[in-house]
Amino acid sequence: MESSTVETRTQEKDKETTTGGTRKAATVLRVGPVPRIEGHLELEVSLAPSGGAQTVVQAKSSGTMFRGFEQILKGRDPRDATHYTQRICGVCPVSHGMTSALALEQAFGVDAPPNGRILRNLILGADFLMSHVLHFYHLAAPDYIDTTGLLDMSPWAPRPMSADMVKGATAATLVGHYVDALAIRRKAHQMGAIFGGKMPCSPVFLPGGVTEAATADKIVQFRALLTEVRNFVRDVNVPDAYALGGAFHDYFSIGRGSGNLLAYGVFNLTADGNSKLLGRGRLTDGQLSTVDPAAIREYVKYSWYNNSNGNRNPTAGETNPNADKAGAYSWIKAPRYQGKVHEVGPLARMWINGDYRNGISVMDRILARALEAQKIGDAMDEWLNELVPGQPSYTGKGTPVTGTGIGLSEAPRGAVGHWVQISNSVIERYQVISPTSWNASPRDDSGQAGALEQALTGVTVADPNNPVELLRIVHSFDPCLACSVHVARADGRRARLEAVTL
Repeated sequence: MESSTVETRTQEKDKETTTGGTRKAATVLRVGPVPRIEGHLELEVSLAPSGGAQTVVQAKSSGTMFRGFEQILKGRDPRDATHYTQRICGVCPVSHGMTSALALEQAFGVDAPPNGRILRNLILGADFLMSHVLHFYHLAAPDYIDTTGLLDMSPWAPRPMSADMVKGATAATLVGHYVDALAIRRKAHQMGAIFGGKMPCSPVFLPGGVTEAATADKIVQFRALLTEVRNFVRDVNVPDAYALGGAFHDYFSIGRGSGNLLAYGVFNLTADGNSKLLGRGRLTDGQLSTVDPAAIREYVKYSWYNNSNGNRNPTAGETNPNADKAGAYSWIKAPRYQGKVHEVGPLARMWINGDYRNGISVMDRILARALEAQKIGDAMDEWLNELVPGQPSYTGKGTPVTGTGIGLSEAPRGAVGHWVQISNSVIERYQVISPTSWNASPRDDSGQAGALEQALTGVTVADPNNPVELLRIVHSFDPCLACSVHVARADGRRARLEAVTL
């Protein structure tokens, strides 16, 4: 991690004052770089005065880097997809490997045998546990802890500060757990590598199962590590999440967003995937309902893609960049379900499955994630008992000449979908909708703001040059993007946060 630097400058801005027609100076504050979000995200937030503070009146979420995996995969052997797509994201590659394998299995007409299905769940579960511990202690919790006197060195200083941060013994305890969590994350990766070959990018996924075999020795090794991770989640992570919720109770009413939730479901309990540990479903306008992949559309009016790529289901999706497109502000498309904005992630999964229904907010996202980690860890311990050493984990089948497939699963931070079309035994079309596409999307063709944009709107910011409130909302979604936050005030002044450390 780099420590942050602060740069303040004044520039002339072509804006007339309300009193005299003279130009008004604009202040630009830069704090950089952001070490606690992966990738490239830029937020532009406009503030207006409200009761002695500033309130967000408009937010724009902008993905600033074009990846182009959909183009890279065209013309390749379909079996390459499980390896290439894991490079989409260094934080949740296992989820992409799993989802790609599910899409290819539908196109190939093959299912993984029981051992293969269970091994996939265990590898993916290890990645979920690692990621959930990472999120709470290393990405989100630092927004709430005053580490003065505890962590006064780079990369933890300089840091954003606010008067409401926890101090003293509570802060010292959380910082101690921050350090403990580093070892737990390592053990989760080691656990995943036992059956996954290596982590974070596992080479074992392929249509028809996994290339690794279950042995009695590996089951023992896996269980020993799992027990340590489960104990930490149950005895440390979950209590810390509740303690944070108690200390910041106002954040149960901040950052709601659209109020709609979507989950594809994850951890297949049967070969056909009809039974899952965390099932598929959605909450739309307050009503629970089913999910039909045909009801998904991606819009590109405000995205840097050709307009002809918009208003399409991913089955017929196209990803043709247009970097000079007027009016666009993001490389992220705007996925919608039945034309409505939906949030994805642990809160969506836990709500839809009836495990957590307290509310939809910053703190609800944090609590639901910790409780989900406990649920997954407990299930993994049972799955180990279902493995049969010596039984196959892979069912081989040749590449078809033609075929189509849809893979719907979950990453730690939300619903992930892969759509593949095979022609002449190579990939003709491949489309991916990642979790952050749902959560951090720009406006759609009808002008609806994305989930994160809506969550930020209406939030009060005490100090625009130190907007910790915005960071807390952003981090609660756990976006897979590097983030720079722009704040433009109604009076014409402008502050820019390109990075914030602990």
